[in-house]
Amino acid sequence: MNAPKLLHWYARRAGVPTARAEALWRKAVRQATDETGWVGTPEYWGATMDNFQRLLKAERSTLCAPLVTPLLRSQKRIFCAPIDAMSDVAVMTMRRWHHYMTQGQKAA
Repeated sequence: MNAPKLLHWYARRAGVPTARAEALWRKAVRQATDETGWVGTPEYWGATMDNFQRLLKAERSTLCAPLVTPLLRSQKRIFCAPIDAMSDVAVMTMRRWHHYMTQGQKAA
């Protein structure tokens, strides 16, 4: 039984290695064969995909992969905060001096 062409995409989306996703696909095929009793019908393929996605979801919940992305984003924001503040201060100072210099020339 050939695996679907999107198996790698499903595996990457679930955070599961491709080899493990292939094993889960074979298990889903066996379960669908037991459930439907027929091979190749639309009900069979629907049951196979349902079982495969359910198995992927269960496998993903067993993985101990911490989500690092939110932590890195918050660290980036914390790191960039002083730089952004100094940039804002510099822009406000420049605008104030520009306003002061242009108003001084008009009054004279």
